[in-house]
This record gives sequence, C-alpha cells and structure tokens, in this order.
Amino acid sequence: FTDARRMWRVIAGCPKPIVAAVNGFALGGGCELASHCGIIIAGEEAKMGLPEIGVGVIPGGGGTQRLTRAVGKYKALKMMLTAEWVSGKEACDMGMVSEVVADDEVLDRAFSIARKVAKMPPLGVKLIKEVTLAGMDGSLETGLILERKAFEILFSTEDQKEGANAFIQKRKPEFKGT
Repeated sequence: FTDARRMWRVIAGCPKPIVAAVNGFALGGGCELASHCGIIIAGEEAKMGLPEIGVGVIPGGGGTQRLTRAVGKYKALKMMLTAEWVSGKEACDMGMVSEVVADDEVLDRAFSIARKVAKMPPLGVKLIKEVTLAGMDGSLETGLILERKAFEILFSTEDQKEGANAFIQKRKPEFKGT
C-alpha cells in the first residue's frame, strides 16, 4: 500500500490536471485514488465511499483529509463512520465529483474534458492547479496573493498575447506554452 500512496502523490503532484473516470465501484482506495485527481467524472450508478471502518481500519491514502475538504466535515464523517456508499449522482450533489453522466458516457466525457483542457495555455493550466491547491491549505489572503502573482506572471507570456489576439480576431487561439 505504501507504493500505491507514493504513486498517488505523483498523480496529485502532477503539474497537469488529471481527469478521473469513475464507473462502477470506487470504494476505499479507489475513492482515494480518484480524489487525487483534479477533475472527476462519475457514472450515475457509480458507488463511491470510504467504508474501511467496516473492516476495522480507517482510510489510509488521504481519504479522511481529501473527502472532508471536498464535502465538509459532517457529510465526510457520516460516510466514513457508517461505511455508507453514495451513487455518482449523490457524489456530484455533495461536491465529491465534478460531473455525473450516464454510465456508458463516462470515458467519452472524461476524454472530452481532458482534450479541452489540453488545448488551453499550458502555463495557465499549471498555475490554476498550483494556486488553487496551495490556496486551499492557507488563508484566503494567502490564496489571493498567490492568485494575483500568477495572474501578473501570465501577462508576460506569448500565450496571453495569442489568446488576446485570437479573441479580437474571432479565431481559436493556438497556445504554445510560452
């Protein structure tokens, strides 16, 4: 399990957002693995939860912290202390996943979102992820400072100039990551 957690840190630390597709069961470690991703697409009938208490342990891959940050203390504690699962729709309603779609559309939708993000300016994508995650662990003021600095940095990039010109010229931008 230690090796899995090490690999999951790589996913969470990746400068590019990872899109998770959850269809079927994502309980315990599967739910924790998905929670390391930046965007989660779930099927309507997906089953998600952290039921480890039912076998005498607690979530061990970050679940107690990530679920609580996603859904709040009361919902997270209820799920973990009762070993209850939620459907994809319930997970979406409580803020545990980004979007819920029909079960047979999960992979297509996840790939569609990944392709859309991949067309965005790479430096902007990286900084959005970095600032958002760093800001969650600090005060609002710290998060706002990080956001402002990243915003200012991006104004000196070629991608910003390309994006602005493309907007004015009513065409799709071609970002290069510079």
